[in-house]
Amino acid sequence: MTILSDNGVFNNNKGSQSKKNPIIKPENIEYDKTFENSIRPKTFESYIGQSALKETLKITIEAAKLREKPLDHMLFYGPPGLGKTTIAGVIAANMGVDIKITSAPALERPRDIIGILMSLKGGEILFIDEIHRLNKVAEEILYPAMEDFTLDMTTGKSQTAKTLRVPLPKFTLIGATTKAGELSGPLRDRFGIIHRLEFYTTEELAKVIERTAEILDIKITKDGAIAIAKRSRGTPRIANRLIKRVSDFALVKYNGTIDENIANESLDMLKIDEFGLDTTDRALLSLIIDKYDGGPVGIETIAAALSEDVRTIEDVCEPYLLQAGLLQRTPRGRKVSPEGYRHLGQKLPSEQTKLF
Repeated sequence: MTILSDNGVFNNNKGSQSKKNPIIKPENIEYDKTFENSIRPKTFESYIGQSALKETLKITIEAAKLREKPLDHMLFYGPPGLGKTTIAGVIAANMGVDIKITSAPALERPRDIIGILMSLKGGEILFIDEIHRLNKVAEEILYPAMEDFTLDMTTGKSQTAKTLRVPLPKFTLIGATTKAGELSGPLRDRFGIIHRLEFYTTEELAKVIERTAEILDIKITKDGAIAIAKRSRGTPRIANRLIKRVSDFALVKYNGTIDENIANESLDMLKIDEFGLDTTDRALLSLIIDKYDGGPVGIETIAAALSEDVRTIEDVCEPYLLQAGLLQRTPRGRKVSPEGYRHLGQKLPSEQTKLF
């Protein structure tokens, strides 16, 4: 039996020689509780990208302050990882109000959404992520809350049942979704401000990476930041994840500074190619080409063949593949585009070559 003593020495009860062990004790770990908060921008100036959206929001916020009224309800939609939650936090900070963050799947029962609405204070912001997944009951509770700032409640049973209309403080609801088309019309129409977040350019992502590197005390050259940005699929969340992985390689295998060569070599080892495609993305394209003659093929068939969830393919893989022009969505299913063939180094079928 081996026992760890207080001084970090392993002692064996069979009398073997004790030796030092480079173990990390819990009390020696300095956990930075502010990491996630520090990496998220707090102001429009530090929020990189989405320039048109920022300018519009600045005007909207300034107008709300002059009127001394809460902001209109807002809906942000677009692929995951583009900063919908972050922009909601920036809005709250600029308005000088608190923000309460939840997600639609967490609001299963009526009392869940009622409890949150009753706890809100005047001017506060309620952020609901994945709002397209709200169940019907929670959605209907939101209708009068968003429109009239009231909460309709029923008390009693049968003949003694009464309907109460409870007033709520004026608040701002910010909804975020990756599937705006799945929102019901009545809910979507109650948002006064609707914006789509766009994929980031390589230059914008390079700035995001340089900012994150500065916060995390990672040494990186401008060329190194651009190399990571090119493989980040136009998404800040992926860029922030990749810089941490590349910094591990730079620290262990190199001198700790990330330059272009180190970034490319590290990402090659992580199986992330120059388009930002990972193993799953390439497997999806190769499957359609090799097994289904380039498509079209249904999404359920693709998911079953890859042993992946349909939602994962739709929400994680497809948006960037479509945006990059590597995949096409047709009424009959998904097809690999000519660019997708070229990216994988495969020849176009003769009939497809004639077509394009």
